[in-house]
Amino acid sequence: MRTVRALWGSSHPGPTLVVTALALALGIATGLELWRIALLTVSVFAGQLSVGISNDAFDATRDREVGRTDKPLARGDVAVGIAWAAALGLLALALVLSVPLGWRMLAAHALALGSAWAYNAGLKSTPWSVVPFLVSFGIFPSLATLSAPDPAFAAGWAWIAGAALGAAVHLTNVLPDLDDDARTGVRGLPHRLGPRASAVTAALAVVGGAIAVLLGAAGGDLAAVSAVSWVFFVAVVAVAVVTAWRAIARPPTRALFRLVMLAALLLAVQLVASGSALAG
Repeated sequence: MRTVRALWGSSHPGPTLVVTALALALGIATGLELWRIALLTVSVFAGQLSVGISNDAFDATRDREVGRTDKPLARGDVAVGIAWAAALGLLALALVLSVPLGWRMLAAHALALGSAWAYNAGLKSTPWSVVPFLVSFGIFPSLATLSAPDPAFAAGWAWIAGAALGAAVHLTNVLPDLDDDARTGVRGLPHRLGPRASAVTAALAVVGGAIAVLLGAAGGDLAAVSAVSWVFFVAVVAVAVVTAWRAIARPPTRALFRLVMLAALLLAVQLVASGSALAG
């Protein structure tokens, strides 16, 4: 059980559960059959576990150097070799579980996971660190629509919203770790932009995604936008404006991270609420 707890702690449980819940919600919103929703959810869960554990496995040495006592692998709670075996096994399981949902969904899921693993393997330290998030989150809404009996990629606006969500997550997720990353040579896009510019850019990305959902789900006709869609849109924009103001007017703090993640969560809910219009 100690090993299981350590692996769970290494999987980035928070993001793993949020992304899994988003897959479940998109599956329900798309109107999938129960067994398809279950397979979609479990396969995404296994894939996210593999991404999180592999991230900590790649970073184990660096985390020890900076004294990350919050990381099970850095503390030595579980061997790195066991973590690698678990990550690879979960990756294989995620792909196997995707097979009954069709080869299109399998290919899309493989692309999303491959992109995430590429980030862990080294892209995180380059100016292109945001690209895996654009790819993986951009295609994410399509995992639900491709799991349907009549598979289809998600509409273009859903790709834009997903990519915007991914960019916002990346640009803010690293903000609390900028100092530790700098000590070990990790210099992705957020590190090069700095905390203020990253937070403002993330806020703008979220607003762009919210606009895409608002207009896309209504077929470009503002008169057809529902009251619920307007509520979520206004909420996203309000939080984004507050985030941008704090980033410019005050020294960067963890509050910036929390504000952008709140805006990103609202965008995700807005995307789910557009469910029936997702398929392109």
